[in-house]
Amino acid sequence: MPRGRPRKNPDDALIKSAEFIGWALGGLEREIVDTRNRLTALTAQAAALRKKIGARVAATATAAAPSPDGGTRKRRAMSAEARKRMSEMMKKRWAERRKK
Repeated sequence: MPRGRPRKNPDDALIKSAEFIGWALGGLEREIVDTRNRLTALTAQAAALRKKIGARVAATATAAAPSPDGGTRKRRAMSAEARKRMSEMMKKRWAERRKK
């Protein structure tokens, strides 16, 4: 019986590598299945929540600016005279800023 370490066979290394790769692929495939299951569950949960709050979300999503009490806020329209005054004031401010 020969003494010392047995010689390594290159075929053994390839077989072990293939086994490790197979195990890694199996683990990845399990993770993919688990992730898909979690995604399906989360999608169902989101759909249930959307259904639960349904009409209220649809109503506020179309509103321009929701108010703190949950209703819609109406903006005041600025008159032509007020817009003109604002424009003149801003032009004056920008002119002063350019001078500096």
